Amino acid sequence: MMISRRIWQKRPPTSSWIFLRPYTSQIAVPSPSPSLFPVQTPSLIGFLSSYAASSFRSVYKISSLEMPTMVSRCCYSNHALADLPASGIVDVPLAQTGEGIAECELLKWFVKEGDEIEEFQPLCAVQSDKATIEITSRYKGKVAQLLHAPGNIVKVGETLLKLVVGDSAVPTSSSDVLESVKPPGSENSPDSKLNKDTVGGVLATPAVRNLAKLYGINLNDVDGTGKDGRVLKEDVLKYAVQKGAADGPSAASVSADCREQLLGEEETYPQTFAEVKWYPDDKTVPLRGFQRTMVKTMSMAAKIPHFHYVEEINCDALVKLKASFQNNNSDPNIKHTFLPSLIKSLSMAMSKYPFMNSCFNEESLEVILKGSHNIGIAMATQHGLAVPNIKNVQSLSILEITKELSRLQQLAKDNELNPADNSGGTITLSNIGAIGGKFGAPLLNLPEVAIIAMGRIEKVPRLSDDGNVYPSSIMTVNIGADHRVLDGATVAKFCNEWKQLIENPELLLLQMR
Repeated sequence: MMISRRIWQKRPPTSSWIFLRPYTSQIAVPSPSPSLFPVQTPSLIGFLSSYAASSFRSVYKISSLEMPTMVSRCCYSNHALADLPASGIVDVPLAQTGEGIAECELLKWFVKEGDEIEEFQPLCAVQSDKATIEITSRYKGKVAQLLHAPGNIVKVGETLLKLVVGDSAVPTSSSDVLESVKPPGSENSPDSKLNKDTVGGVLATPAVRNLAKLYGINLNDVDGTGKDGRVLKEDVLKYAVQKGAADGPSAASVSADCREQLLGEEETYPQTFAEVKWYPDDKTVPLRGFQRTMVKTMSMAAKIPHFHYVEEINCDALVKLKASFQNNNSDPNIKHTFLPSLIKSLSMAMSKYPFMNSCFNEESLEVILKGSHNIGIAMATQHGLAVPNIKNVQSLSILEITKELSRLQQLAKDNELNPADNSGGTITLSNIGAIGGKFGAPLLNLPEVAIIAMGRIEKVPRLSDDGNVYPSSIMTVNIGADHRVLDGATVAKFCNEWKQLIENPELLLLQMR
């Protein structure tokens, strides 16, 4: 319901006054008029009109004004009222999810058309370059129309869905939504057909729209056979066959299994069904989420002068320590590994060499020594490379590090890492040995100045001082450093300190707080 309007009214060239008047299409105004505003107005508008008139008279000493016979005007809705509507159909846009984020990938919907929703109820999950975020509702109402399918790229500010809020009648179809938001008089507008095309006036579910998009089909060209002219999946298939090859198989000849594969929600790659027999084709896979982040960060890191330092570390004592932790573990939810002890010893070594825990400001030529040891752990997930970090390692025990590491690993597996988990890192560990390989040559995770790749721990023969051969658990580490900030001597001394703590874990007790 429109509560109030702001009206701009123009005077003849002889004057430049602008006044507020009640909203009507055309108003015949006597000239001159003893009163600027008629008494026969709606209560609220009349009050606003009278108040505006009295204000003008008191300031400008106006008693009567000459007005033109016919008045033309432009009307502007009150944006404050539009943001919080009492009832009607509202657009729910993709909000700004973080600094510098221009678009997100829609991962999944938590609602469907026709669902009743409450305030702050999750609507969908989206993934940016940095994290996965849930979009919640500002309103209580009913879902009228979903405008995007999972897998679509949605720009910030673009409408995700339409909601019916308040006491408005609930639309029974997507066309009802469009009709309810049409401006007055648009039915006879020559651009009405164009508007229908551009706002998606064709009745179709997001799955059907996505299928049509895969084959480059304009839904406006497809004859819908569903209720109220709704375009069904079969309609799109039939049109695609006709468009693809005149002598191709009919829609009826496409097997049910093929259709299920074509129309399934999980299928994201277009297939050709002009042939009954299917052949492998090249596929174009867009990079999304963490994969896009990796492209940006690695492109920038490749411009940095790297210095690599490789060392072998004897992990016999670390193997025994980990076995002791596991044998005395009373919590079935905790699994002890080598990594927490390596993380804690790394933090101890950085306390002696603070430049390893810093970042470089290229513009001001300044090095910022970080107070917190926020150690990032590179994790390979099905959604790409994620690097969440454990905050304030210098203040955590090995058990606390184990629990936090387990939490981050589970969130990364479920693709639910939040921006706080992924930001603020000061140095990165890449445990490539958990997958395989003796060592790697890592690239910096900017703006950090150091990154460490750890190979697998393997049993190898070693010679003692008296010439006897004995087995030893050896791990190879490769430290990548920003040579603009760190020199070889600093990296070597730091690595020696870290190596000593790993080979003699009892030394951790001397410095642990």
